[in-house]
Amino acid sequence: MRKIKESIYKWLFTITAFASLAFLVGIVIVLFKEGIPILKYIDFFPFIFGESWYPTYEPPDYGILPLIAASFWVTIGAMVICVPLGIGTALYLHELAGEKQRAVLKPTVELLAAIPSIVFGFFGMIIVAPFIQRLLNIPTGLCAFTASLVLGIMAIPAVSSIAEDALSFVPRSFKEASFALGANRWQTLTKVVIPAAGSGISTSIILGMSRIVGETMTVLMVSGGAAVIPKSFFSPVRPMTSTIAAEMGEAVMGSAHYNALFAIGLLLFLITLVINLIAEIISRKYRLKLGLNR
Repeated sequence: MRKIKESIYKWLFTITAFASLAFLVGIVIVLFKEGIPILKYIDFFPFIFGESWYPTYEPPDYGILPLIAASFWVTIGAMVICVPLGIGTALYLHELAGEKQRAVLKPTVELLAAIPSIVFGFFGMIIVAPFIQRLLNIPTGLCAFTASLVLGIMAIPAVSSIAEDALSFVPRSFKEASFALGANRWQTLTKVVIPAAGSGISTSIILGMSRIVGETMTVLMVSGGAAVIPKSFFSPVRPMTSTIAAEMGEAVMGSAHYNALFAIGLLLFLITLVINLIAEIISRKYRLKLGLNR
């Protein structure tokens, strides 16, 4: 009976693993099948570098450079916010906070990850955007800056959690040796702990970037929805994810507009794939380094 149970569990887990792989392959096939036909209507470089996105005009324009630029601006702004706060939170929780403080702060930070993105979108649209508009005296608070601010706050738990895990794997002997040589806590933290956990911290930053790039509902609600190349962080923008969400319901199946939206999804998939591959490479190097140290 024991061998039968083990065999059942083995096949069950094998089927589950290959089912995940099959779903991934199916998604990739659909993206390529529905996205590549856009090249029948517009060449590759005009599609990527075109500065006009007017898919319903006659004749239509399918240049996605404004959408790529919007995603880039929003991602950079969000990373500027979430990286210092996320890494700083991880360092404080792991190195400086007492047990009582950690018991309160850690669940509070992780609670941010449990809040649905649409709630962040409502909060940004109703509270943050009008506040930014009044504070900076700009025409609208629905802009790249607001989207970056809200997305940066959303990504803090992901960055903080992974960075704290990386810090926890730093051997205690490293810190003890540093203290034994006369270094204070700050010197030990900056010269020993952070460099030793550098690969894991880098992984947390890259995965946080992946979360930001792929977010949809929040940027749809707070970015402003203007498909133009942004001139500043306070300009309304429309990132790639929000374009797909806003227009897919209106696109005629099999049309050029429909194919263009799938092509944007394919580009997003490739971007996030590259980001996650980089994170996996860094993570493997980090695990090998720890294995050699131990």
